[in-house]
Amino acid sequence: MKKAVFIMLREVRDFLQDKGDLSFSLLLPILTFALIYGAFSGNLQFNGTAYVVNDDAGGKYSALLIQKLKSYKGLAVQTLSASDADSKLSRSAILMAVYIPSDFSARLSAAQPTQLIFKERGNGGTEGQIVTNLVQGAAQEIGQQVQVLGSVESFPALQSTSVSKPQIESTVEQLLAQEAVTPSVSVVDNTVGKVPDPVSQFLPGIMTMYVLFAVNLTAQALVNERRNGTLERLMTTRIKVRELFFGKFLAYIARGFVQTTVLLLLAYAVFRFFTPVTFLEALVLALIFATTCSALGLIIGSISRTQGQATWISVFFTMLMVMLSGTFFTIQKGSVMDSLSHVSINTYANAAFRSVITEGGSLANVRNDIFVMIGVAAVGLIVAGLLFRATQEGK
Repeated sequence: MKKAVFIMLREVRDFLQDKGDLSFSLLLPILTFALIYGAFSGNLQFNGTAYVVNDDAGGKYSALLIQKLKSYKGLAVQTLSASDADSKLSRSAILMAVYIPSDFSARLSAAQPTQLIFKERGNGGTEGQIVTNLVQGAAQEIGQQVQVLGSVESFPALQSTSVSKPQIESTVEQLLAQEAVTPSVSVVDNTVGKVPDPVSQFLPGIMTMYVLFAVNLTAQALVNERRNGTLERLMTTRIKVRELFFGKFLAYIARGFVQTTVLLLLAYAVFRFFTPVTFLEALVLALIFATTCSALGLIIGSISRTQGQATWISVFFTMLMVMLSGTFFTIQKGSVMDSLSHVSINTYANAAFRSVITEGGSLANVRNDIFVMIGVAAVGLIVAGLLFRATQEGK
């Protein structure tokens, strides 16, 4: 056992001295999380621009439409000439423009139907589609206002009075403005559950992805040592096969554990959501997951005959586990992907880390996930041991 520990210490020392390995194992996951956190942690409010060609300059209702659009939070309005808009659309400088016809206000004032023209490049893009819906909503409000005004003006009781049309219009507009400020029916928005948090959503997945990836890629080193005769030379120093195997196994565990510990320490320093107890529980999970990854990495290293095989098997296996676990997207409960996700070891690790780190859970709450990881580690260790022995004895 002492020789196995010696092998582990030598492997860990080489890992810590290899700047390239350290950069991949530590800096790359930190950079990945920082990019994702920056992309998803900002203000989720819509921000866009409505490009408007107003051929009804000076018109009452075209001005009202533009005023309504400008009142929408997050929406900017930029007026263009028809030629500018056409030119920008032709070269995809913009993807959607709204054209207000010259008789827009005149037809509405005469209670006649009119239309807005939307020109789009392709489907207008996501922003263009949202702007289209906002413009349509504003136009419908104006249309409803015109209908209300027409109905009031044609009301029989007003026909026999001396109330002028401008007075009617002014009164109706005041009432509509008052309704907009204090609507008769208000909408109460209650948020159910927590607001999606990029820390809890992505941190566990990124952490487990890179630990699995880094440990599995160490299978390349195992293949390289076998092909270069390094393992054979070690065997001549009276190191037994099982000691060499357990030395590699412990080394892979140590590497994954060191990597996870550093990431957890940085997460604690930046986000401050750990207590001493939850941090220790997260370290226990890190050790269990690193043990599981170590066994899987040894299997890959034992079945691979070349470094290329080890690399591609590791990449394919890691990406499969990551995608099935829903690291970067939410998997709907009861779906086919939900069923397939139970095949991925990352699913259980992510759930356990997320529960302990961000949801206030304890190891008791994630015992099923822990049992699965321990079971996979035990079976993987047995299989890896048999394959490793067969590989060495076949030399």
